[in-house]
Amino acid sequence: MPSADHESVENASLNGSEQRPYKRVLLKLSGEVLMGDTAFGIDTNTINRLARELIEVQQSGIELAIVIGGGNIFRGMSGTASGMDRASADYMGMLATMMNSIALQDAIERQGATVRVISALHIKEIAEPYIRRRAVRHLEKGRILVFAAGTGNPYFTTDTAASLRAMEIQADAVLKGTKVDGVYTSDPAKDPSAKKYETLTFTEALAKRLGVMDATAMSLCRDNHMPIVVFDVTTPGQLLKAISGEAVGTLVQES
Repeated sequence: MPSADHESVENASLNGSEQRPYKRVLLKLSGEVLMGDTAFGIDTNTINRLARELIEVQQSGIELAIVIGGGNIFRGMSGTASGMDRASADYMGMLATMMNSIALQDAIERQGATVRVISALHIKEIAEPYIRRRAVRHLEKGRILVFAAGTGNPYFTTDTAASLRAMEIQADAVLKGTKVDGVYTSDPAKDPSAKKYETLTFTEALAKRLGVMDATAMSLCRDNHMPIVVFDVTTPGQLLKAISGEAVGTLVQES
């Protein structure tokens, strides 16, 4: 499976004539990113800005698939903490990701690009069922692809879904877009002395419990040599820089 080495991530240029390090990527977005400055739900300006950047990526020739979390609407673990059955709470979280996926599809289509939502849960009225070969064909045709409903199974996070789908479509990397500009030694919002990592190995990230992704997702990427780039997707322009190979955020890969 193809992957980008650290040198290519540091040295690749935004110039379209340069060799880009990635041809096909899986972008993992947290649901909280869609909230913008609001406390809940989906901020219209934020999702429209994000849709414009996704279209820029598509137009640059990169094949783009996306997995979105649902934490801006409902988080399965919080439901479990309040006494819900874990499986029921996780299925509700999957439906939250479906809502986010449909909203993102609408924002992209209103700006003139072609996008498909593929769901791990069968909701045929609003999304195609997940079929790996069909998903790959959409990417080959230049369509933006949104994977909804996680893996379709409880007890698995959307981080794990992102890692799994990245393997299945043979992506070159997983890009995790968050509200933080990389991985730090501790939470930078709580610890002013926190230091940012430019690069990490999966083994270091797991051993230090740095919260890049959950352990299942990280182990899956490590075992299949899938690099992860953690970056701040809320800053305009960072997504295209990350995909184009500029050294933004934190690169996680085995040495």
